[in-house]
Amino acid sequence: MPDTHYAALLHADAQAHARRRQPLRLILIFLAVFFSLQYGWEMSRDTWLERTVINHATVMPAAWLINALGSATPVHADAYRIVSLLARLNIRNGCEGLETLFLLVAAFFSQPFPWKARLWGIALGTLLVYGLNQARIVILWHAWLDQRSLFGVLHGTVLPLVMIAICLAYFLVFLARHESHPA
Repeated sequence: MPDTHYAALLHADAQAHARRRQPLRLILIFLAVFFSLQYGWEMSRDTWLERTVINHATVMPAAWLINALGSATPVHADAYRIVSLLARLNIRNGCEGLETLFLLVAAFFSQPFPWKARLWGIALGTLLVYGLNQARIVILWHAWLDQRSLFGVLHGTVLPLVMIAICLAYFLVFLARHESHPA
């Protein structure tokens, strides 16, 4: 009997050790995925990929959205700029929302979701980040026109944190719904 008790204690100790290592594993996977995506995006500077993401997938739809929402002065996309008779707003690398998307993708890869759920979560998260970033650009455009003193704090602090907070809430809801179904 003492051998089975000892084996049970060893098994319980091994399980406790595995649980203690789990957060480190999740953090390492998260960091590896995030920094790999960030590095890959950084390597795309001044390439067709960067121009496609910024000029075509970010600036053009944002200009259309500003006009569709009834801008006082019409705007148009000019490469990486939103331009009107009153102002010009540059959208550069870092303004397209990919850092927030990379955080979300890293979070999905660090958790033991089934692959189908993980891919759905990333796909829906991509749409969420894209929509949030387009709204961010519209808000920044109007801040630049109407409240220039607010532009810096909105651009550098408030709106990025809002995007991250909304994506975190999305991820936590997704996690709560799928945590009973590990991969």
